[in-house]
Amino acid sequence: MEDEQIVDLYWRRSEEAIGETARRFGPYCLRIAVNILWDPQDSEECVNDTYLRAWQAMPPHRPNRLWAFLGKITRNLAINRLEERQALKRGGGEFEPSLDELLPCIPDSGGLDQALAIRQLTEGINRFLGTQSAQARSMFVCRYFYCDAIQTIARQFHCSESQVKSSLFRTRNRLRHFLEKEEIMQ
Repeated sequence: MEDEQIVDLYWRRSEEAIGETARRFGPYCLRIAVNILWDPQDSEECVNDTYLRAWQAMPPHRPNRLWAFLGKITRNLAINRLEERQALKRGGGEFEPSLDELLPCIPDSGGLDQALAIRQLTEGINRFLGTQSAQARSMFVCRYFYCDAIQTIARQFHCSESQVKSSLFRTRNRLRHFLEKEEIMQ
């Protein structure tokens, strides 16, 4: 079933929407949750919560890209669950290492309204990623959105872990310079 048909099921309030979403996007959402939580049971619960949130959001929201919409919901739920159980202190998963790598590229709000700063940063990162090669952009998204492990990215792109680390390092440096040039980061 195509994305638009699944969204239509949500809009018609058909329970079939949940089943179709699970069939089409379940493994995708589970991958995101597992990469952040590193716990199969919590990850399954996040995926189920994703379906509930999608049900609650549609209507009135009608996503253009259902996969991105569901991925964002799953990621936010997994991060919230991670914070709740304070797993960052105990370690595990790839969320903390990937966030640590990206922190030097994230500007301090410097007194700006936090929502505005986040919006500017998001727009800046999106503009920056649009200037990168498809491979550099994909590796960046795999690591910093999906929180994939370096090993996983290396397998996906058929290269060594050191090549992935180097590519991510160079991309982060270019991002930092881009954000400084755009005056998003001082």
